[in-house]
Amino acid sequence: MDITQVLLSIVLVLNMIFAAAIVFLERRDIGTTWAWLLVLFFIPLLGFVVYLLFAQNLSRSKLFRWRDFKKSETSKLSEQQNNLLFSRQFHPTNESATNNLELIYLHAINNHAVYAEDNQVELLIDGEEKFNRLYQDIREAKEHIHVQYYIIKRDSTGKRLMEALTERAKSGIKVKVLYDEMGSRALTRSFFKDFLDAGGEIAIFFPSRFRLINLRLNYRNHRKMVVIDGKIGYTGGFNVGDEYVGVSKKFGYWRDTHIRVEGTAVFALQTRFILDWNQASGHDIGYDSGYYPQPEAKGKVGIQIVSSGPDSETENIKIGYIKMILSAKKSVSIQTPYFIPDASLLDALRIACMSGVEVNLMVPNKPDHLFVYWATLSHVGEMLKAGAKVYIYNKGFIHAKTIVVDEEISSVGTANIDVRSFKLNFEVNAFLYDKEFSRRLARIFEKDIEDSKLLTLDEYSHRARWIRVKESISRLLSPIL
Repeated sequence: MDITQVLLSIVLVLNMIFAAAIVFLERRDIGTTWAWLLVLFFIPLLGFVVYLLFAQNLSRSKLFRWRDFKKSETSKLSEQQNNLLFSRQFHPTNESATNNLELIYLHAINNHAVYAEDNQVELLIDGEEKFNRLYQDIREAKEHIHVQYYIIKRDSTGKRLMEALTERAKSGIKVKVLYDEMGSRALTRSFFKDFLDAGGEIAIFFPSRFRLINLRLNYRNHRKMVVIDGKIGYTGGFNVGDEYVGVSKKFGYWRDTHIRVEGTAVFALQTRFILDWNQASGHDIGYDSGYYPQPEAKGKVGIQIVSSGPDSETENIKIGYIKMILSAKKSVSIQTPYFIPDASLLDALRIACMSGVEVNLMVPNKPDHLFVYWATLSHVGEMLKAGAKVYIYNKGFIHAKTIVVDEEISSVGTANIDVRSFKLNFEVNAFLYDKEFSRRLARIFEKDIEDSKLLTLDEYSHRARWIRVKESISRLLSPIL
């Protein structure tokens, strides 16, 4: 036996061991397991290196800790609310919430998500509008500013944000900025020099332990949140960069959806930021009642803030979507840049279609990630066959992550309709119980239809053969995209 045969035999044995580890030790779902086995089969050894970088199992990890969590208003409200839910004494005054108690119960019990109905919500769908509103709130901050984004770029938009935060730090405001290393991989410490010199603080989520190698490459913090003085909160799809204000030649106009919240729901965003900051910085933020000031009752929108990630046993945001879809009586409208649902969510949408519910889906006409784009088109075909209406947004790039059911309940957040958002990324969504707000989202969807093309099943069925091949390959890999 020559050296080549020996090496091939060793590779074969190692591949079998690696495959056994994936199948028997990780206990992933079947689709993900088969996708990784295919990677191992086609690129032996190197495939396992890719697996180590992209597919560690964090479901048993306790990543987020806060020794003072029990002191926080979020913890107190959650305990009180759950006691009422268990005793069937929970009675919201909001009509939309009353009609969807099961969804509130689901999030409260499964995610300890506090339901609050004293919130005022602004809907922000344009980048310039969103950032101008944020800069105004930053200028008016009195105590602290907590900023968290998946992507912060070193361009004019990123610099403008940091200049605004630096100015407030110089004024004595306590400012913290948290970003994800992979999403913001172009950032260096020099970018934050003036901010740090002014007394600002930064933290990096899952930084590389070795230069150019990140062993948690596939598990990223995709959340976008800003909390100002514990009174104002922002979350949604916008990151920080020139493309998000529509000045990118590649993407053109950027259509996204963000919300600005005042009310008790801000407490949950605050707690989520503190948990993420403590994990990334390694230094606990101690409890301070100033982080949870008594909110003014400015509105009546019911909200639950729901977070999810690979550290949790349940795909919290996904099961919330499924519950919403299965509760639909008239309509479901979804906007998402990526549509790669797993079997459970796809079945929920099919069931809605077959039950006479009008299901509307809007996706972009251009990719920002090629494999994800082709996998999206493949799953779009399944929706067309089920009877859904599929709109291809043509004005620019649609990055909104929204769902509206019966124009009564809705969700706005950071989670896309894909396996990555449901299982791999750390995400946060606001589930909103309010007819007026949900109707506004529905009207925006209708307005976006004017800039979209309705894709027909006949047109989809006659797509080119090379497109079908790309779709098939991408769909095969969709559990790990």
